[in-house]
Amino acid sequence: MDYTRQTRFSDPGRHLPRLAALAGPAALPAASSGADLPSVAASSGAAAFSGAAASSRATGSSGVAALSGAGALSGVVAGVGAAVRNLVVHYRASGLDFPPARLAEIDSRWVEALLDTLPLDQPLDEPRPADQRIVGCCRDFTLLTVAALRSRGIPARSRVGFADYFDPDFHVDHVITEFHDGDRWIATDTQLAPDDGFPVDVTDVPLGPGGLRPAAQCWLAFRRGEIDPDTYGVGPGVPLHGPLMIRKYVLTELAHRFGDETLLWDFWGPDAAWLGDLGGRPLVEAWPGLPSWDSGDVTLIDEIAELLVAADAGDSSAEDRAAKLYAVDPRVHVGDTVTCHSPRGLAYDVDLRRPSPAIP
Repeated sequence: MDYTRQTRFSDPGRHLPRLAALAGPAALPAASSGADLPSVAASSGAAAFSGAAASSRATGSSGVAALSGAGALSGVVAGVGAAVRNLVVHYRASGLDFPPARLAEIDSRWVEALLDTLPLDQPLDEPRPADQRIVGCCRDFTLLTVAALRSRGIPARSRVGFADYFDPDFHVDHVITEFHDGDRWIATDTQLAPDDGFPVDVTDVPLGPGGLRPAAQCWLAFRRGEIDPDTYGVGPGVPLHGPLMIRKYVLTELAHRFGDETLLWDFWGPDAAWLGDLGGRPLVEAWPGLPSWDSGDVTLIDEIAELLVAADAGDSSAEDRAAKLYAVDPRVHVGDTVTCHSPRGLAYDVDLRRPSPAIP
């Protein structure tokens, strides 16, 4: 996949000039919008795979080539991160209480929709108090970062998993940015400032113990009996944890890797079906009574996790096989509709073919 191209989720639309400005001077090449390109999941069969596989090893480093040295690129990423922290406020971690109309912003899954919540006549890098920022979560900090970097031709993608650096006794679900510097992929957590005091270098987060453990790593470790899955989830004391949570995030990690950067609470395919009718209960309340983690085809989750871990280790054939699986298997790819089980306590279907539909 060409990670310099915007996806249907990261495409900033009319906000492209403002967002690209966050990534530095105009001398950097602005990447074209991805709105005219379907996601891997939106295509079908062999044609979809041929396009995905052909670009799976290419990072498309036009923006990287325009920068002189790794320090210049690191400065761009740091600047984007600082700007994004001025754009988004975490709906839980901030400790602020938001009225229902503002809290609904957490379900704005498209970058264009996220930026639509801000005044059009206000530069994105203009300082704003926390209660005037976009109400979002780690995924939104990440996707705005990814979109800004892609807008300048810098290869970037989102990584989904569980972070070791928020709680010493718990692995918190999290999404961070990964960008390519011309030599390697570097993970960075732009939700956090470098001087926030977390026990990790947030500008170069390891994808493993002590950093962000990708969901696929966690799943395989669970299957080998190496971890306590109940310490992986939203947070201590929150029912959303355990093997079922890790399993769901493996599918989310796969989707994000191939251009469908869904909300963390979006469900699709068999997962949406087995959630079934929750009887009007929020997902957090219904979670303990959901089907067991080993319901359905668990070997499929095993296969996906193995491919993703191998791809991270540099196995290009595993990357291609994961791309093909995502493109052609309706059990795993994001189709035209997802079911949103919002932390607001609502569950509703979203037609992804409609740009920025109204949020209930």
